[in-house]
Amino acid sequence: MALQITNNQGVFEINGNIISENSKSLQSHFEQLLHKTDSVFISVDNVKKIDVSGINVLTKLYKSAMKNNKIFFIIGKENEVVKKAFGKVNYILRSDFL
Repeated sequence: MALQITNNQGVFEINGNIISENSKSLQSHFEQLLHKTDSVFISVDNVKKIDVSGINVLTKLYKSAMKNNKIFFIIGKENEVVKKAFGKVNYILRSDFL
């Protein structure tokens, strides 16, 4: 399944698979957003598959945002596939951003 990113009222919903084939383009997309804005909200509720490369990219984005005092939320704690893949670093996942 191809990766699709949709802006839904300020929340970037990721649909599809976050895998090595598309993780670098995902990283580039969100790095540009973090450069231009003070906050980014990502929903991974509809991610079907995520591999180590995808976990690494999302973790790097999270750490970079924190380092630069940006707000960066990854919503998707209810997605069992994503939650399991994040393992011990699932603390960066949130149920929501409110």
